[in-house]
Amino acid sequence: MTLQTDWNLEKTAARRDRYYSASQKKFIPFRDPMVFRRGQMQYLWDEKGRKYTDLLGMNVCISVGHSHPEVVKAAMEQAQELTHCTTMFYHPVPAHFAEELAATMPKGPKGDIEWVVHFTNSGSEAIDLAMAMARGYTGNLDLLALRTAYHGPTSAAQSVTGIAGWRHPGMPGNVAFVAEPNQYRGIFGQNVGAAPYLDEIERVIQTATTGKVAGILVESVQGYGGIIEMPPGYMSGAAERIRAAGGLYIADEVQSGFGRTGDHMWGFEADGVIPDIVVMAKGISNGFPLGAVVARKEIAAPMAAKFMFHTYGANPTSCAAGRAVLQVIREDRVQENARVVGAELLKRLRDLKERHAAIGDVRGRGLMLAIEMVKDQRTKEPDAATTAAVFEACRDAGLILSKSGPFQSCLRMVPPMCLSLADVEQVAQGLDQAFTQAARTGG
Repeated sequence: MTLQTDWNLEKTAARRDRYYSASQKKFIPFRDPMVFRRGQMQYLWDEKGRKYTDLLGMNVCISVGHSHPEVVKAAMEQAQELTHCTTMFYHPVPAHFAEELAATMPKGPKGDIEWVVHFTNSGSEAIDLAMAMARGYTGNLDLLALRTAYHGPTSAAQSVTGIAGWRHPGMPGNVAFVAEPNQYRGIFGQNVGAAPYLDEIERVIQTATTGKVAGILVESVQGYGGIIEMPPGYMSGAAERIRAAGGLYIADEVQSGFGRTGDHMWGFEADGVIPDIVVMAKGISNGFPLGAVVARKEIAAPMAAKFMFHTYGANPTSCAAGRAVLQVIREDRVQENARVVGAELLKRLRDLKERHAAIGDVRGRGLMLAIEMVKDQRTKEPDAATTAAVFEACRDAGLILSKSGPFQSCLRMVPPMCLSLADVEQVAQGLDQAFTQAARTGG
């Protein structure tokens, strides 16, 4: 049996518009649809054979490169032997992968922290599980989350997402939001550090909760929020304050994990904090569907009193891909590449800021970077129109990235971590060309 695939762009778009849910329409990024037929490492090719540099990593899911041969090999070998095995039965591949993920976690000053892993189908389900785990362990209901945070589309994950465009009616309650420590346009001013935002956590606990909380969820670097780094002292300070109120520190590493920030394997390590629960997904298996909650053993233990099951969570094919990802990160020095190449790209983005008045800020670390557009650099008024124009022009320049931020005024760059120094020049020139083209056409 051979399944036929029609690669005609117009017919593909017509099928999608006819048969996909209406909820998918808003998420189409470009004015005109695109079809990608092939990917190899940091590059993509459309159905007509045109080559693009992928600065999106298919929404950060491609960590070590499109169709990385070692990842593909591991997944194919497992799929040919046993494609799926439910978690009701034992299988060595997810067991090995759980052990290997736990080994990447900090052991604490005494070296005695034990970590356990619960695999899920996706990052959103992992967030849901982390929320349930925190509430079950502490006996408290109230959770804190950051404004402009994004944690996923399921009902529970939406309830801790702080961007209106991602929230639908009827979200669960018992969530209080604290101001994100944005050092560019935060509510306490520019480059003020962590202190006022830590004070805000204490105020919110005292005024918008019962005073006893289940935990706080923090993206170590906010992704869809526009690549917002947590300033020094914020993550550790937030953990201290939340624990004083009876809660747990939940690190969301869905976008910032697996070496993407360059300096560390996990984003929370930048501040020396040891979380109670870590949520991960996306780049965990280089595009194969998988998520995970990694928690301190004692915190996960109460979950045994209730039934918890994720049908595809420990899928051995996805877990085999995940094991290969960890191996590639280690053997190919992927984290170091993210640090070196990301630093050079950030330098070039800063050069662009000096030449284009529409750029209000450039920021990020490793291969997790953003350009924020403003109508006026003094007032910092967000400029979604120019962002959209530059975004469209990037496609013409052979660059694939995304619009993000609460005002859709940021260009987010989270490429496969195999992006090379040789690519940086082409990316910088393409962005320069896109800004020039957008300005010429009235952006």
